[in-house]
Amino acid sequence: MEPINILIIDDERVICNGCSLALSDESHLVDIRMTGRAGLDAILKGQYDVVLLDLKLPDLGGMEILSAIRKEKPEVYIIVMTGYSSVQNAVEAMKLGAFDYLAKPFSDDELAIAVEKAVENKRLKEENLSLRQQLSDQFGFSNIIGESPGILKIFEQIQKVAPTDSTVLLCGETGTGKELFARAIHAHSKRAARQFVAVDCSTFSSSLLESELFGHIKGAFTGAVKDKAGIFEIANQGSLFLDEVANLDMGTQAKLLRAMETQEFKPVGGSLLKKSDVRIIAATNRDLKTMVDDGNFREDFFYRLNVFPVFIPPLRERKDDIPRLLYHFLKMYCRQIEKRVDGFSDDALEMLINNDWPGNVRQLKNVVERLVIMADDQILDYRDLTDHWDADRNQNRGSIPETLDELKSVKRHLLENQFGQIERAFLQKALSAAQGNVTQAAKRVGMQRSNFSALMKKHRLSANCTEMTSKCADSMK
Repeated sequence: MEPINILIIDDERVICNGCSLALSDESHLVDIRMTGRAGLDAILKGQYDVVLLDLKLPDLGGMEILSAIRKEKPEVYIIVMTGYSSVQNAVEAMKLGAFDYLAKPFSDDELAIAVEKAVENKRLKEENLSLRQQLSDQFGFSNIIGESPGILKIFEQIQKVAPTDSTVLLCGETGTGKELFARAIHAHSKRAARQFVAVDCSTFSSSLLESELFGHIKGAFTGAVKDKAGIFEIANQGSLFLDEVANLDMGTQAKLLRAMETQEFKPVGGSLLKKSDVRIIAATNRDLKTMVDDGNFREDFFYRLNVFPVFIPPLRERKDDIPRLLYHFLKMYCRQIEKRVDGFSDDALEMLINNDWPGNVRQLKNVVERLVIMADDQILDYRDLTDHWDADRNQNRGSIPETLDELKSVKRHLLENQFGQIERAFLQKALSAAQGNVTQAAKRVGMQRSNFSALMKKHRLSANCTEMTSKCADSMK
């Protein structure tokens, strides 16, 4: 056991010397005060881990000292010392916050055990606080990149709802980071030290999902060779994240609704109810209210989930966050791949910011990973991105949009990335042929100078930018 700081407060010299000798043999650092006022003053000014406090002191009562310590130094562990005739006082002291008591006379072993218990309890509490802090750091707000108004609003909502046990429904497109926000809610809740269990409701059949959620007993179905605990039982006292909740069938919705309302569930094939206190955080990329209106989602279950809805905006609606995300993932993948890439050229950064990002943060993250892998230079420029988009188009060639929104997204993507590149090259070729003379370049291609200049501004080209490089300045802003 590592040395700890101990203060002994007792008006009997023999008690002080005996305790000091016994504890010093354990290599602890021991101080002695023989009056209540001197002892309290030492505690308030010093740094002690454990205090051995006599309840009967001539100048200041032990209970009064105990109350002051609990108020001013709650982290200090107090072991009260009292005679056999005053054990009841020791019990009262423990009700006021003392950790333990020793009845006089006590042996060296009894003293050592009491102190060791206090120290072990103190260390366990410190380790628990440290683990909770690590959890908060790993899944807290600092791990969610963004300072746009939409993200800041979500941070504010999470700070208010996280300490409660209310059900939270996270709504947003695929790839917006719903699980990251769910973990942040858990990390800032009073359940942070307990389990966070995530379930993707789209990956299981209805029968298998019921078994995963509630468990089953031996012989419940073919292959059930032994009892199995379900996720509700595993996540007891913790948080359960139900991702893609819109994919649940009506039967499973009904069972989940009952489990949420009663905190009771029945394993598949079982006859006895089990209890579980679980906080539900759900997520969906679909409009559940529309599904309710269409008869594809239970209305009562929807209202049970929709206690505290949080909308996570798509990346295209928070473009101000894109540069921060790009550099965050750039640093992350440079560390992982052990490669040095310092950043993005101005035109590359503009192209990335103006991309539609239908796959949201997940897509952006994957793009940065590929760019780092393929990078030959320390600055990623327009050419690197062009190569990526060409590869992306070849990979997705032949895929046909299934909805009007997807069709519009593809159209925007083609206009911005294919036609935009051609339009930029067209301007550069005209400027090159006219040796940077904007008027002559416009005349050569049959355009009004004002229209030609507007296109140059759009592509951030200056009159001397005749090549597609990162040297093009921002002079046309």
